[in-house]
Amino acid sequence: MSSYHYRLVNVFAETIFGGNPLCVFQDARGLSDQQMQALALQFNLSETTFVLPSEVATARVRIFTPTFEMAFAGHPTLGSSHVVRALKHCGDAITLEMKAGVIPVSARGDRWTLQAGAAKSRDCEKSRAELAAMLGLTEADVLPGARWLNTGSEQLIVPLATAEAVRRALPKSDLLVNVTSDTGRSMAYVFANNDDGRLLSRFFFMKHGSIVEDPGTGSATANLGGWMIHHGRTPCSYVIEQGVQVGRPCHLGLDVLPNAEILVSGRVIEIGQGTIHLAT
Repeated sequence: MSSYHYRLVNVFAETIFGGNPLCVFQDARGLSDQQMQALALQFNLSETTFVLPSEVATARVRIFTPTFEMAFAGHPTLGSSHVVRALKHCGDAITLEMKAGVIPVSARGDRWTLQAGAAKSRDCEKSRAELAAMLGLTEADVLPGARWLNTGSEQLIVPLATAEAVRRALPKSDLLVNVTSDTGRSMAYVFANNDDGRLLSRFFFMKHGSIVEDPGTGSATANLGGWMIHHGRTPCSYVIEQGVQVGRPCHLGLDVLPNAEILVSGRVIEIGQGTIHLAT
C-alpha cells in the first residue's frame, strides 16, 4: 500500500469558500499517468495537480482535468506554487516546470502572480452573428475583435458590449461544439467592462457533451492579456470578476506591462489536507 498526501486550496479566492478549487498532490513520485488521470477523475475538480522533482525549476507540475492532461492552466499554477513554497520553504519567488515550459511565479503573502508565456493568436473563423447565436445573445451584444489567443493554452476570447450581456450569456452546446481550439477543445471566454471600472468575465467549455462554466480561469485571463496586446490596449491593469453565476466568486488580477509581459494574479487559501491510499 502506497500513500499520497494532497492539499485542497481555493485560488482567486477572497473568502474561504470562494475561488476556484484545486487538489494538489504534494509528491507524485510513483504514480503512473493512468493513476494521475484516475485521481483527477476521483476528485472531479476542474483540475488536479501532481508535484514532481525538476532539474530546471523549483518543481515540476503536471495538470490533469477529469478527462485529459493540460500543458498549462492558471489557477493550478498559482495553487501549486502555494503548496510548493510550503513544502520546500523556498521563499516567494519560484519556477514551475510544466508541459508548456518553465513558468515564473512570485508571491506577496498569499497573493500569487504568474508570468504567462508570449501570446500567439489567430483569427476567429466565426462572424459576430454566429458567435451571438452560439452564446445565446443578439449580434449587438457581441463586439468586433473575437480572436483565438494562446499564452499556454489556446482559447477563444470574445468581447461583449455590456456586463449585462456577459451575465445573460447562455451558450448552446450544439453550436459551441463546432468552435474548436488547436487541440480540438470547444470553449469561449466572454468579457466586458463592469459598472465599477472592473471587468466581468465568464468561461464556458464542453465536458461530456454538456456546457460547463469555470469559476476562475487564469489561462484565459492571460490570453485576455494577449488580446489586449493584439488590439493595442496596453499597458493595462484590471481586476476581473468571474464565477458569481456558479456560486464561486473569483477575483483575478491582470497586468500587461509596456514590454508586453503578461501577469496574472490572485489569492490562494488552503482549506484542508488528506491522504489517498493505493494498492501497489
